[in-house]
Amino acid sequence: MSQPHCDPKQSIFTNGRKFTLIEVEHLTKFYGPFHALKDINFNVERGEILGFLGPNGAGKTTTMRIITGYIPATSGTVRVAGFDVNDKSMDARRHLGYLPETVPLYTELTPREYLDFRGRISGMHNTKDRRARVFETMDLLNLNDVQDKLIGSLSRGYRQRVGLAQALLHNPDVLILDEPTVGLDPVQITEVRDLIRELGRERTIILSTHVLPEVSMVCNRVVIINRGRLVAQDTPINLAEDAANRKTVQLEVSGPTSDVLRILRSVSGVTTAVAPEMPANGGEADATSADGLVRTYTVEGQTGVDLRAQIASAVVGAGYDLLELKSVRPSLEQIFIDVISREEEFTDEELDEEDTDLGGESDDPDAPESGRIGPPRSVVRTGEPTQRIATRKRVRR
Repeated sequence: MSQPHCDPKQSIFTNGRKFTLIEVEHLTKFYGPFHALKDINFNVERGEILGFLGPNGAGKTTTMRIITGYIPATSGTVRVAGFDVNDKSMDARRHLGYLPETVPLYTELTPREYLDFRGRISGMHNTKDRRARVFETMDLLNLNDVQDKLIGSLSRGYRQRVGLAQALLHNPDVLILDEPTVGLDPVQITEVRDLIRELGRERTIILSTHVLPEVSMVCNRVVIINRGRLVAQDTPINLAEDAANRKTVQLEVSGPTSDVLRILRSVSGVTTAVAPEMPANGGEADATSADGLVRTYTVEGQTGVDLRAQIASAVVGAGYDLLELKSVRPSLEQIFIDVISREEEFTDEELDEEDTDLGGESDDPDAPESGRIGPPRSVVRTGEPTQRIATRKRVRR
């Protein structure tokens, strides 16, 4: 994707006031009958690093391709630096740099030749200024040592750096990074994360990744989508605090596993109690461990209830040795899984209502057999809440 050169000295970053650089409103996308995005809404402020999360097929890449103008939305609006990506595409692209998951590099060129070529097709026509910017970008990405080697001979890490260089060449205000550390070794991953943090000081970044610790390390805020719906958005700290309200206690006890589990599950306020290799549904398979076996148990309780004192009293009162007891703060991985799993909470009645909203039985002979069709292209669906904390599970008719 080519973008005209954007001089940050003349950009919105000279303005001290808070500025919303990316606005996504009621974004909907159909691929034929498939509903890929369903009324997505979020904003990204100047200087934010936004973690964009979701399982495979959730709609992350589709969203980023729409934001960058690579594909159109079925309905809804996306604005970058105040410019609609459909109506003012070139103006929006002046503020955008995009690193796709698979970087489109010309392997028969050197990094210097490739970046000079990208600068020319992006509208950087002054040869002296363009070459100066190419060397400045290569220096930022530590590409000077390989600037005259063929891209096809470079390692995956260096190719990723060249991809970042082409995204940064025109000095954009906004960077869209799709899986920037995929396939890299641990040293390269650390280098790219450090670079993202450095770039985030002066730019707004949307970072899509499956590596959730990466989000905790570099992102100010998180958006989670699932099955095309926005299911949560907040800071990593706030998401962790919300999850921490559902108290989790980890303890180490010496004694028969089945007896210890029975004691833990009898404590008032306990919702689940499990041990390694034990079913979470309360089953007792392989639970007849011998006396004296030390196991670690995980206990979850009702929201806001501190169970540690009651658990300690119950275990010790039953005559078993309590070797360790501690509260556990959920990781971002656990939070992510918990948020995604909440889609099971919606009722069949709500699902039926949603199917009616999507078109019900269509009179269109070209509609799929399921009867579901997309909305007309001129219609913007506004019926869904903008900050959903659960998703509706699709059912087959």
